[in-house]
Amino acid sequence: MHIMDEVKVIEIKKSVFAENEKDADALRSELKGRGVYLLNLMSSPGSGKTTTLIQTIKRLKDKIGIAVMEADIDSDVDAIKIKEATGIQSIQLHTGGMCHLDAEMTRQGLDNVNLDGIDLVVLENVGNLVCPAEFDTGAARNAMILSVPEGHDKPLKYPLMFSVCDVVVINKMDVLPYFDFDLEKCTEYIHMRNPRARVIPVCARTGEGIDAFAEWILDEVKAWKN
Repeated sequence: MHIMDEVKVIEIKKSVFAENEKDADALRSELKGRGVYLLNLMSSPGSGKTTTLIQTIKRLKDKIGIAVMEADIDSDVDAIKIKEATGIQSIQLHTGGMCHLDAEMTRQGLDNVNLDGIDLVVLENVGNLVCPAEFDTGAARNAMILSVPEGHDKPLKYPLMFSVCDVVVINKMDVLPYFDFDLEKCTEYIHMRNPRARVIPVCARTGEGIDAFAEWILDEVKAWKN
């Protein structure tokens, strides 16, 4: 008998994921009961996620109650930026070195948000395209932001991220002429991973396309409450 045959292997990761999925389903059910829509927003660093979020919030804040939870390994820059730019409730979640949020961490964040009058909570997840895609946060929907400089082949390189996202916002369309980025191919690759994903090209700097993203969110929130 080989030594390796005597070693007991425990599938820890599967157990962790299974427990998290139960926590996520419970959290989602609770939020549904309260009429609070949680949107999990993911991207790689430098995609313009916070700028896109600010532009979107400005279009929505007079129509629905919004709060934001900013997740980062160790920083409060984005939470301050959003609060100063929009005036809405914004808190920072430090992950203690973790590169993602799970359902329990999300719940801890929500415990520190005043949900009175809140219809939408946006969770801006830690910036990377791997870990956040693996953990259900309890959100109603997942969204991600991909920027033109990152390349149109990202859906091929990070299949899980694109397969779990209900909408993909493609940012920095203003620099399209300067990069080898094919929007048609990118959309095709996204739909290879997730045929139902909505693709919305935007430019957060100029505001182009942001109305479409804001309208998608507004429709989602209204449907969630019905």
